[in-house]
Amino acid sequence: MVDDQSAYPRELREKYIMSKTLGSGACGEVKLAFERTTCNKVAVKIINKRRFITSAVRDTDPAFNVNTEIEILKKINHPCLIKIKNFFDAEDYYIVLELMEGGELYDRVSRSTRMKEATCKLYFYQMLLAVKYLHENGIIHRDLKPENVLLSSSEETCLIKITDFGQSKILGESSLMKTLCGTPTYLAPEVLSSLGTAGYSRAVDCWSLGVILFVCLCGYPPFNEQNTQLSLKDQITRGEYTFIPREWKHVSDMALDLVKKLLVVDPNKRLTTEKALEHPWLQDESMKSTFQELLSQTRVSMHPPQTSRLVCRSDVLDRGGQIH
Repeated sequence: MVDDQSAYPRELREKYIMSKTLGSGACGEVKLAFERTTCNKVAVKIINKRRFITSAVRDTDPAFNVNTEIEILKKINHPCLIKIKNFFDAEDYYIVLELMEGGELYDRVSRSTRMKEATCKLYFYQMLLAVKYLHENGIIHRDLKPENVLLSSSEETCLIKITDFGQSKILGESSLMKTLCGTPTYLAPEVLSSLGTAGYSRAVDCWSLGVILFVCLCGYPPFNEQNTQLSLKDQITRGEYTFIPREWKHVSDMALDLVKKLLVVDPNKRLTTEKALEHPWLQDESMKSTFQELLSQTRVSMHPPQTSRLVCRSDVLDRGGQIH
């Protein structure tokens, strides 16, 4: 059941058989594909150039070159970051990525059953390792949210991978502007107060990680429209999150302490990824050995067993989503 292959550029067709659509968004869609040489599944993100490369991007960055950025991203290699496998610059952009069969963290936290604290810890530890690696390589993600954290399987104990990293870097400022126009639930206060004009730092990612951890632990977002006293922007710029004690009674004090140290309005006083990894909550040898075990399993079986149902809906397209 494959589409007519002739719609795709020849160099892409030579390497991949294109299959069904997994998800779509404002600038294009993500399709399932099969690598011809191995029959492995991959996700192909197709970005519609006409819709994406606006004159605004050209004006702000005349030296804009997607190929260069993709080359940088191809060199990035971390088990908790989605790997870009290939890139084709034709009538549209085609970005080939590894496929994650467990779907988005967004769907896991949106379920009615709360995530266990131990699971939150395993996922968050991996997120910190991934973002620390990006920061060490001079990349700020700028759009961390549960939609951009993907799970390797539908099992609760699994590897996670961050996707869309450098998306705003690869494709100019438009994805940041999209975030600003959408729901700023995960945006740091300094981004909102400068509206994307200031040269803000890697600390913006640490704020977003704090928001993600908050949501994972208690099931609702810290800053939301339901809080009628303050606008969303005021809640964030003042760092005033909605604390509902009954939703936190099953969460340890140490976990809450880490959240508080990440959701600090002053970026200079906010925990860095290094400092967060040293936090007492993450000094958990059994969690770290679980992570190492998961890593060694993926190295042994580079061809995971076929799952009966493909859960992954969208590898990389963002859904400006608020958790209800």
